[in-house]
Amino acid sequence: MQAPAGKKFSLRERTRSFRFAITGIATVIRTQHNFRIHLIAFILVIASALFFGISPAEWCIVLLASALVLCLEIINTAIEFLVDIISPQYQEKAGMIKDLSAAAVLVAAIIAAFVGIIIFGKYIIVLFSTSSAIR
Repeated sequence: MQAPAGKKFSLRERTRSFRFAITGIATVIRTQHNFRIHLIAFILVIASALFFGISPAEWCIVLLASALVLCLEIINTAIEFLVDIISPQYQEKAGMIKDLSAAAVLVAAIIAAFVGIIIFGKYIIVLFSTSSAIR
C-alpha cells in the first residue's frame, strides 16, 4: 500500500503515534474509576482463564468481550471530555450524549458478564463438584 502523496513512512512518526496512544491509556487509567474497575475485572478474567485452561475459541471470545468493554470505556471518556469542552454549562442534550455513551459501556459490560457466565460456568461447576466429591 502506497503512502499518500507527499507523506513518506516515518518510523519516528509511528513511534510518536504510539506514545500518544499510551498517554491516552495512562490518562484513562489515572482519571476514570470505572475503567480501573473494568481493568481489574479483566485481570481477574485472564487469571481465571489461565487457571481453568479454557480453549482457544473461548480465549478469543473472552478477549473480544473484554476488549469491547475496555475500548467503549475509553471512547466514553473521550466523549465526556469533548462534551465538557463544547458545553461547559449544563445542557440537557449534552447530558443525554454522556448518558448514551455511558449506556453503551453498560450494555457491553452486561453482555461480557453473560459471556463470562457461559464460558466459566461449566468450569466452576466442575471445580465445585470435584471438590465436594473429595470430602
